Amino acid sequence: MSPATLQDDPSVETFFNVVETETLALFEHLSFEFLEEFDVFAPAETGRTRDHEPPELMRGFLHCYYKDIYGIRPVERELQNAVVWLSCGFDRPPSRDAVDRFLTDLEHVVDEIFDHLVEQAARRGLLDLTYCIDSTDVRTMPADQDASKCYDPTAEEYYYGYGCTIVSTGQKIPIAAEFTESKQAPEETAMRVTRDALAVAKPIWMVGDSAYDTLDWHDHLLAAGVVPVAPYNARNTDDPKDIEYRVEDRITEHSKDVQLKQSTLDETYNRRTGVERTNNAVKDCGLGHVRARGRVHARAQVFLALCLRLVVAITNYERGDNPGSTVISV
Repeated sequence: MSPATLQDDPSVETFFNVVETETLALFEHLSFEFLEEFDVFAPAETGRTRDHEPPELMRGFLHCYYKDIYGIRPVERELQNAVVWLSCGFDRPPSRDAVDRFLTDLEHVVDEIFDHLVEQAARRGLLDLTYCIDSTDVRTMPADQDASKCYDPTAEEYYYGYGCTIVSTGQKIPIAAEFTESKQAPEETAMRVTRDALAVAKPIWMVGDSAYDTLDWHDHLLAAGVVPVAPYNARNTDDPKDIEYRVEDRITEHSKDVQLKQSTLDETYNRRTGVERTNNAVKDCGLGHVRARGRVHARAQVFLALCLRLVVAITNYERGDNPGSTVISV
């Protein structure tokens, strides 16, 4: 029975009045059939076929994450609800083994799925000309033996878990990310995530806090035609420069024709709050509720949260064009 057929059933009319502006809307404008192209989801060589297809299971996980439901058993229980599994496209509820197997396979390609959704956001013009980069904490259970005690300099406290470096733009749109051992990511992570973001589309500005006051990061962006804006960190030198932002020195050293007003740099740096809003939105999508055990499982959940945030942003964009539609939250 399809969701369209199910809507004709008066016994679930009330349900559809509720979810019409919630999780069903997440599946209205995006197709997840592209998951079938990944080799990891192909039938086993022994001839055994899958009980359920990847697109349906992906919709199931997105529904659960949107409803703050995490973990194999809670997800499997939620998908036993007839209206839920029908609305996700299943012809019968998936078993716990099917849910577990899908998540295990997803771990191999979840970053590629994220990239696909970023492309979908870019095609809709949801990216703007200012990118922001920042790291956030990923707190997990003490039972996760792969996690470690980390320090969050922003909150000035220790926590148990991992970290995630995110580049965002537009209306809380994550466009590049990397799962890290802690919130304080190494410089090579910042460089890698920055390159990934520029591969999507080239902005005018790239904003980061003082943690990104490194010569390699600045010079890489300037060589790409992007203006980096990060506060100058004078703590690592005995002869500090009289500048507010590192880019002032790099421009003076490499170009005599380019000038940037202090007010322009200040105004641009103030946009950095956008990445903080993105981090909070992604935490609401699941990054702040990691229930997985082990680095590989935790990374998959983090990228699923990033995927959900993109799906929500795309859905809001599409529904915003329809008079009378209600924008979904997160």
